Amino acid sequence: MDLKKLLGFEDKLIGEIKLDKREGSFMGYPEIMSQELVDYLKNQGIDKLYSHQYEMFVRAVRGENCIITTSTASGKTLSFLLPVVEKILKDQNSKAIFVYPTKALAHDQFRNFLPILEYFGKDKIQAGIYDGDTPANERSRIRKNANIILTNPEMLNSAFLPNHSIYGFNNIFSKLKFLVIDELHVYRGAFGSHMANIMRRLNRVCKYYRSNPQFLFSSATIANPVELAENISGEKFSHISKDGSPGTEKKIYIWQPPYVRDTEYRKTPEEEVSEFIPELIQNGVRFITFCKSRREVEVVLKEARDRLSNIEGLPTLGRDLTDKISGYRGGYTPKERKDIETKLAKGLINGVIATNALELGIDIGTLELAISCGFPGTKASFFQQIGRAGRRGDGAVGLLVLDVSPIDQYIAVNTEWLIKTGVENAVIDKDNLFIQLAHTRAAAAELPLSLDDASIFPDLGEIVPVLIKAGEIKNESGLFTWIGKDFPAGDFNLRNISSDIYKVINKENGVMLTEMDEYQAFHEVYPKAIYIHDGMQYLVESLDLVNRIATVVPVDMNYFTVPFTETAVIILNEFKNREINRTSATFGDVKIKEAVPAYKMIQFHNRQNLGFEPIKENLYTELETEGMWFLIPSDVDNVINSYTQFNYYNGIKHALLTSARMRTMATSEDIGGTIFNTVEKQGEVKRAYVILYDLYPGGLGFTEKVFDYADEILTEAIELVKNCRCKDGCPACVGDYHLDKKLVLWGLEGMMNEKKPPVEVKVKAPAEGIKIFEEKFCGLIELENKWNEFIDFLNNRSEAFVPFFKTVDGVKIAGDTLIFNVAADFYREWIMETQNKQKIENIIKRYIKAPDKFKIDVEVNQKESKIDKIMRRFDDLKK
Repeated sequence: MDLKKLLGFEDKLIGEIKLDKREGSFMGYPEIMSQELVDYLKNQGIDKLYSHQYEMFVRAVRGENCIITTSTASGKTLSFLLPVVEKILKDQNSKAIFVYPTKALAHDQFRNFLPILEYFGKDKIQAGIYDGDTPANERSRIRKNANIILTNPEMLNSAFLPNHSIYGFNNIFSKLKFLVIDELHVYRGAFGSHMANIMRRLNRVCKYYRSNPQFLFSSATIANPVELAENISGEKFSHISKDGSPGTEKKIYIWQPPYVRDTEYRKTPEEEVSEFIPELIQNGVRFITFCKSRREVEVVLKEARDRLSNIEGLPTLGRDLTDKISGYRGGYTPKERKDIETKLAKGLINGVIATNALELGIDIGTLELAISCGFPGTKASFFQQIGRAGRRGDGAVGLLVLDVSPIDQYIAVNTEWLIKTGVENAVIDKDNLFIQLAHTRAAAAELPLSLDDASIFPDLGEIVPVLIKAGEIKNESGLFTWIGKDFPAGDFNLRNISSDIYKVINKENGVMLTEMDEYQAFHEVYPKAIYIHDGMQYLVESLDLVNRIATVVPVDMNYFTVPFTETAVIILNEFKNREINRTSATFGDVKIKEAVPAYKMIQFHNRQNLGFEPIKENLYTELETEGMWFLIPSDVDNVINSYTQFNYYNGIKHALLTSARMRTMATSEDIGGTIFNTVEKQGEVKRAYVILYDLYPGGLGFTEKVFDYADEILTEAIELVKNCRCKDGCPACVGDYHLDKKLVLWGLEGMMNEKKPPVEVKVKAPAEGIKIFEEKFCGLIELENKWNEFIDFLNNRSEAFVPFFKTVDGVKIAGDTLIFNVAADFYREWIMETQNKQKIENIIKRYIKAPDKFKIDVEVNQKESKIDKIMRRFDDLKK
């Protein structure tokens, strides 16, 4: 695919990376492989194995724990399935648990197991998916008879381990020979730390049943796969990294969005892709686009569909291209996601706009193009996204549309960084006190705690007295047995998600659109928010905080909403402190309170800020975590505080936070930041601080590492702002186009050495939002004479209803009303139908200076009715 020729935007493609085709490396069947398994492979037309499949089989049969890190679509599933099946064929009592990070992936991968299950039959191998959707009778069959069980971490935590001695789970644990974890790289941060503690509990239960399972893991390319595997499992691992599968040639293009006319503002990746996606659809290109948030997925989907509904030259009846594209994100129901996966795999839709939920190995068929809207934060994630194209061996293209973040703009001038330097480490902290405490309580309820458990949970000696005092355990002859409530494993969430779940209900039909945790609810379905689901807009009428229900109604608005947040900080404990030139760095425990007091309305297609609205409800969440904070020197504080038009503290925070994330290899999901003030009692002196904090209860060690590198982080923040290629300040260096970077740079340097403030600071226009389109086309009164020009104007912007507007005989103005002149009476009912009327009025108001009471009406200029003639032709057809 020639992307340059297809899209015609060679000036925006600023870099190109070519990944050469890779020849396959093949091996015969291992001598130690049973004839039964050889016969199966021959039956499937598999005459040879990839070299990595051969190596993993041999190592696994030897009893080694193995981690495989070959490329996407390289046959990793068969790599760990073959040794498992070999064991089961020799001992049909053997059990294996396959763990997938999502239910969707488990169901998708089960399809890869079907040929083996069908070939050998139920008498030799049985398998099943054990998750929250599995019926009771099927669960019973799996526990009793299945050799291979596909599940997820939540089920291990809440079903398998707490019930190990009942319901037949003891049958599984006593005969468990293999534990397989697919997509190991997903288990980083809090999720990985929880998973490591689940494995601590699983090993403990297996020891009780005298089983010793072997571990087979697979991962995308990360810098430390063996370290991560050993941290998760507690065992030693062999690494299979040499990829024997053939690899398709791939080109990765780097796309730099242009500056908006005569401004220093760049268009966002989402604006860019929503404009060229219709071109891809028209040309039959099969693609996937990754966005960083659920909101961005829905905005891109809606804007792309709006443009697809108005492609010049398409007949008004028949072909509708809007159904050739779909969204895919958390919040869709399992059925919705499954339907989308099936349609994409079968080619019924051309493209999908997704969050990173589709980075994983779900089979979605052959794709030609994978698009990343902004660098996703890690190279491991980026190559997972780009790897979704070309999975069947055909040539493929990847496209990175750059954002304005520092790392994106670094890639703009250092394209080779993506492939010439190593990928990131996956970091976990399995000894995080909050996580360790949660799993120690769960472990105590599974089996009594003994002295040996001190080798499993490092802080056991301090945790046990707390649990005794809380009345959850008691001492019985040197063992501490659980006497607390029945289900401590249900007290925590593995993925850092609130346990308070809100339902989003469509008021019109009572259907539940989705469920979300409290944090998401406060940021997505606050009263008057526009919630978008599969491209459809809903207005939030109410948010019931007691019953946790958001009630929504379908609407058609020309804007979406974005929450405005405020953050308060309470220092709980100070553990470390040191001076750094004119500032100080402090590390300790903090409480972060984030409130959502207002929202802003952003117009579709042009991203204009339409204004802020307050939220009356008291929406806030609290987080007790670890943080580190820099003191802003008093002279810097006094100057920064004097610029009231814009918040220059945020510029200093942005540079330090960006530097901290890059230094610690953290993402926006790991570390947050804000500004806080204190007043010292002696003299009532105000002190200002920039605080960076872990985005997980109890902390995960990120900001403690920030404290250790505080000097380097401050220096790198100064260099980030100083060396940015922008003229006055941009989101990459200071976080906002409206901040003059001279003042931010002076503030950062003033934390190191005393300097005179800049004499001149550029005063910029108020933050009314980035206007990336022309002024209004004309006033309402002028529209009557400029109607045809206005239609061309709308057509150039791919607006909806342009084909219909071309059929209108003309318009006229009567006060605040725009009257359409149409040729048939039926058009009156059709146009004035509520949704159509609202859509047309929104389009007109978007580009015309219309009065507050603007509305449309219809006038019929029907010279001769054709109804009788049409009825006669209809009767003729029926004959």
